[in-house]
Amino acid sequence: MGSCPTLETERLLLRPFREDDIDAYTAMLQSPEVRRSLYLPDDIGRDQAFQQMSQWLGQWELRGTGQWALEEKATGTFVGRAGSFRPERADWPGIELGWCLDPRQFGKGYATEAGAAAREYVFAHHAVDEIYSCILHENTASQAVARRLGFTEWEDRTFKSFPTKPHMIWRLTRTDYDRAAFVQ
Repeated sequence: MGSCPTLETERLLLRPFREDDIDAYTAMLQSPEVRRSLYLPDDIGRDQAFQQMSQWLGQWELRGTGQWALEEKATGTFVGRAGSFRPERADWPGIELGWCLDPRQFGKGYATEAGAAAREYVFAHHAVDEIYSCILHENTASQAVARRLGFTEWEDRTFKSFPTKPHMIWRLTRTDYDRAAFVQ
């Protein structure tokens, strides 16, 4: 498929993860807000952060999907990750869009901005009729981003990989995407 591309939005650089992102990415994953919203263990550390960064880069190579490191263009600050995800799981609905921000970056519209770029990229580069976002019911902030990106609630699903909490699967069809003017 190819390596992770670099995209630019008005305020963000969506780029491949680099080794020097490890400290900022680890700190984001260790924040109470992110641990709570993603159900991460209290002892998540550099080794898990490195594994995730490697996973995203590997998925770009194998499937043309993955998460970008998000960098604020004006300052070079690492603000989080966003992009697509297509794991090898039988119960996964398809290509998912997702986002995770450093809590210091909440409320600035970065998740919507990066999500819109990811949505455009997936529909431009993948022959899929729909994309998804798998969001825990209590994660109302991510649900709001999904709504702004044109997704609608589709179904509840409990994944084998996360059997303790059902997720709401949000869906955006290519037809609805083509018909509407969404957040850019």
